[in-house]
Amino acid sequence: MFIHELIVQGKPEQIALIAGENRITYLTLQKNVEKYKNYFYHLGIQRGENVGLLSRNSIEYIYAYMALVSLGIVVVPINFQLSPREIVYIMKDAAMKYFITQDRLKLTAQLEEQSYKVNVQQILLEDIKNQIELVCYEASPVLPESFSWEEIAMIIYTSGTTGKPKGAVLTHKNLVRNAQMFKDALMIESTDHILCVLPMYHCFAWTCAVLNPLLVGATITILGAFTPKETIQAIAKNRVSILYAVPSICSLLTRLASTNDLVSLRFVVSGGTTLPAKIAADFMAKFAVPILEGYGLSEASPVISVNTPTNVRVGSIGMELPGVTVAIMDFKGILLPDGEVGELTAQGDNVMQGYWHLPEATMQVLQDGWLHTGDMAYRDDDGFIFIVDRLKDMIISMGENVYPREIEELLYLYPGIREAAVVGIADKLRGQVGSAFLVLEEGTVFDKHALKEYLQNKLALYKVPREFHVIAEMPKSQTGKILKRLLLPS
Repeated sequence: MFIHELIVQGKPEQIALIAGENRITYLTLQKNVEKYKNYFYHLGIQRGENVGLLSRNSIEYIYAYMALVSLGIVVVPINFQLSPREIVYIMKDAAMKYFITQDRLKLTAQLEEQSYKVNVQQILLEDIKNQIELVCYEASPVLPESFSWEEIAMIIYTSGTTGKPKGAVLTHKNLVRNAQMFKDALMIESTDHILCVLPMYHCFAWTCAVLNPLLVGATITILGAFTPKETIQAIAKNRVSILYAVPSICSLLTRLASTNDLVSLRFVVSGGTTLPAKIAADFMAKFAVPILEGYGLSEASPVISVNTPTNVRVGSIGMELPGVTVAIMDFKGILLPDGEVGELTAQGDNVMQGYWHLPEATMQVLQDGWLHTGDMAYRDDDGFIFIVDRLKDMIISMGENVYPREIEELLYLYPGIREAAVVGIADKLRGQVGSAFLVLEEGTVFDKHALKEYLQNKLALYKVPREFHVIAEMPKSQTGKILKRLLLPS
């Protein structure tokens, strides 16, 4: 099965998508995707091209994505919170000619600065909608029989430890199989109603809150962004049965929702970052709804493991999905027994092909058929997996990955800063936020507001550190490496 074939799994009269007052049946979904497909074919977008897609959650996002992949085009979802510098880096790396957006973006200066001389055509979702209402475009051809589900469907960019984004190459098979595995683990049915409030550019939301419900012919309510009031109202009004969330959302719902507001929920799946035990306990005590913590990464489409409604162990990330094999290995690649901490590695149809045009980086994470996650974990005697720590310095803020080196590189470019280090600190709402430590050149007067403004113009806002500390010198090893652990609060 291909990704675009998921939209024909539901009964024609069944409601597939709800956004505000718009209610779209599976039959209407199929018809509109066909119109978008014909429009893209008319534009001359070729099979195998990488096309950017940047928008907040919407019905039109799903139309565009499904239409593109049905033509054999590769979708490159882009985080709408990124700065122009970050967006253009991805555009150039993916060699884009077409870029579909919710709003027209001013990218000319960055395109020139990064020497990307391709005439990128921005296509607004609103313009597509208007055009297909005015013109009935010629039917596009079906994909040839030689087109297999091993073909690339999506490149999702995820920052590496160097701070430069890497494109995880995912096939139709990767994404469809992960949706099937997830369905089998959680027993999701056509009668379920799913809320998609996490951003669709994120693999967690796309696979779990979009592809998976379409696979079983369920209904999806779409919210453009998370606000507590709107989310609570949507759950209550539409009788939502499954919610995918990050821990901070669960915490806010516990504080602001009444028990009656969430009475329709069967369960909540928490991902994106570690779920604190207190957040889970408080939520379940108030609403009597289980929170199922899961684990994944973009390189695995993304889900590797999850607790299930009938088999929950608080503090764990559950067991591996059906069809996924997890092994805990030492640094030599030797399998470790239950109870011993090592690197979590995984195999399965959901594991990416590799990183886009980065063979060396691919070889580092895909070794002997195993995906090396970079996360330390152990398995208990009952088969539940527990994350212990992260090998990387990555900060996870509101479910978004933030890599300190990217921020540090910009700090080093700022006048008057001699040395810089960014570490993650705990935050009750976001999970983690950045804390920057700076050593200044002699005679420099520190202006925190000016520095924050500089970073806000270069980075997505969630990447900008919350705290800035000026210190006399960095703690270092004998080789001169900054010892970040000594900067962390005890």
